[in-house]
Amino acid sequence: MSVVELQNVSRWYGNVVAVNDISMTLQPGVTGLLGPNGAGKTTVLHMMAGFLAPSKGAVSIDGAPTWRNPSIYGTLGLVAEREAVHGFLTAREFVVACAKMQKLSDPAGAAKRALELVEMTGAQDRRIDTFSKGMRQRTRVAAALVHEPQVLLLDEPFNGMDPRQRMHMMELLHSLGDRGHTILFSSHILEEVEQLSGLVQVIVAGRLAASGDYRRIRRLMTNRPHVFAVQSSDDRKLAVALIGEKSVSGVEIEASGLTVRASDYGSFTRALPRIALGEGIRLRKLLPSDESLESVFSYLLEA
Repeated sequence: MSVVELQNVSRWYGNVVAVNDISMTLQPGVTGLLGPNGAGKTTVLHMMAGFLAPSKGAVSIDGAPTWRNPSIYGTLGLVAEREAVHGFLTAREFVVACAKMQKLSDPAGAAKRALELVEMTGAQDRRIDTFSKGMRQRTRVAAALVHEPQVLLLDEPFNGMDPRQRMHMMELLHSLGDRGHTILFSSHILEEVEQLSGLVQVIVAGRLAASGDYRRIRRLMTNRPHVFAVQSSDDRKLAVALIGEKSVSGVEIEASGLTVRASDYGSFTRALPRIALGEGIRLRKLLPSDESLESVFSYLLEA
C-alpha cells in the first residue's frame, strides 16, 4: 500500500502560476481530482508522476521524491490525457513492450493479464490505429497496469468511452482500490466523480478549493447561491412579487429582463411558476446564468 503526498506545492511558468500552494495526501483507495478545464489538474498529476519539478514544495510517494527518481516507476502507473501510442503496433505488442521496459520476468504473460483486465483480448492483435478512442484508452490503461503498480494516476480516463466501457472501467478501478491500490483520476465531469469516488480533491484556478468526502462537498455545491435570468410578460410586477419569496435573496430589473438571486435552487424553481400564475404573469424565459463548472467550483473557494 502506497501513500502519495504533496506538501505546499506550487508550480509556475514565468509569471503564470499553474498550481498554488497545494497540500494533499492520497491514501489507498480511489480519489477523484475534480475541477474545470485549465484548473491545474494535469500539472498536479505530472508532478506526482515525476514529469515536472515543483517550483516550490515537495511531492513524494512513500516518502521518496517523484522528481528525478526513476525508481518510482516500479510502483507507479500513469495514463496521461494526451495519447502517446504508436499506431502501427498491435495492442498486445504495445503492452508487451511496456512490460519489457518494466523488466518483468514474463512480459507476454503480464500483457495478457493486463489486456484481460480491460477487456481487450478480442482485439489484442489489431493495429492500434484501427481502434476507436475508447479502445485506445483501454489499451493505455492496460499498459499502465501491466506491472501491477501500487499507485495509478489517470488523467480524464473516460474520454471516448461508451457507457458500457465506462461502467466496466469504473468497476475495475473500484476493485483495484478495494485491494489496496492508491488511485487518483482527474475529471471535469461531476457525475463521473460521484459514481466512482467518495473522496474528492477539488482544484480551481490552481488552488485546492475543497477536500474530503464527496457528499459534503456536493452539499456545498447544491446550497450555493444561484443566479437566474428571467423574462416575463410583466417583469416589474414579477419582481415585486418575488421579493417576498423566502428563497429569493435579490432581484434586479434590467432592460433584458430580471436577474434573480436565489438561496435555494429547488425552492425557487418550484415557487416561480406558482407566483407567476397567482399574479397572472406569463413566463417567457428562465435560464440559470451561473451554472458553468467554473462558477460552481469558484463558490467552494469562498465557502
